[in-house]
Amino acid sequence: MLTLRSLLVLALLALPMASLALEGPVRVIDGDTIDLGPDRIRLFGIDAPERGQSCRRGGVDWDCGAWSAQVLADLVRGGKVTCSRQDVDRNGRIVAICHAGGRDIAADMVAAGAAVAYRRYSQRYVAGEIQARAEAVGVWSGQMTRPEDHRHARNAARTAAPAPSGCRIKGNISASGRIYHRPGQRDYDATRISPAKGEAWFCTEAEARAAGFRPARR
Repeated sequence: MLTLRSLLVLALLALPMASLALEGPVRVIDGDTIDLGPDRIRLFGIDAPERGQSCRRGGVDWDCGAWSAQVLADLVRGGKVTCSRQDVDRNGRIVAICHAGGRDIAADMVAAGAAVAYRRYSQRYVAGEIQARAEAVGVWSGQMTRPEDHRHARNAARTAAPAPSGCRIKGNISASGRIYHRPGQRDYDATRISPAKGEAWFCTEAEARAAGFRPARR
C-alpha cells in the first residue's frame, strides 16, 4: 500500500521537469553556479569565467573569475531566488533558469559581461552577449579565453605536469602574482601547475623563492 509520502514523490516525478520550482537560502559558488538550499544549481544557458581564471585588460591580467562570482553575489544578495529546473548535468548539478527580484539572473550576468552565452546548450542569451560585446563591458573590455576553452587547457595541464618525486611545493602564477603553495595549505589541492605558463614544482621553499615565488599566506 502506497503511503502519502510515496504518492507525493510519484506526483512530483510525473510533473514536467521545468515545472519543478526550487527556492531557499542562496550561496554563490562561482559565476554560473549557486547552492540553493540543499541543491547545487548550474545556471542554464550561460558559462562564466572559472575561479582562478584571469583575463587581460589594458595589458594587465585581472581575476575575472573572482569578479564574475562577485557580480553574481551582488545580483542575488538580499532577494528571493527561485529556480525552474531544466535538466541535470553530468556532475549531478541541477541545471535551471533562476530569477531574483523577478529578473533572469543569467540574462543579467551576460548583460554585465560577467558570463557568455553557452551556445552549445542554448541560444537563449546570445543576443545579450552580442550587446555586451558591442558595449565592451566586463570581460569584453579586453581579452578573455572562453571558460570552456580555459577548462580544457587546465585539464590538459593537470595530466601534463605531475609532481616530481619528493617535490610537492606548487609554484603558481595568477593575478595575485608568483606564489608557492605547500601541502596542507588552503588552496593547495585546487592549484594546478602549467609549465607552459612558467609554473613549476619545487622540492624546497628555498628553490621556490630563488625562482621568484613568494609563499602563500595560508
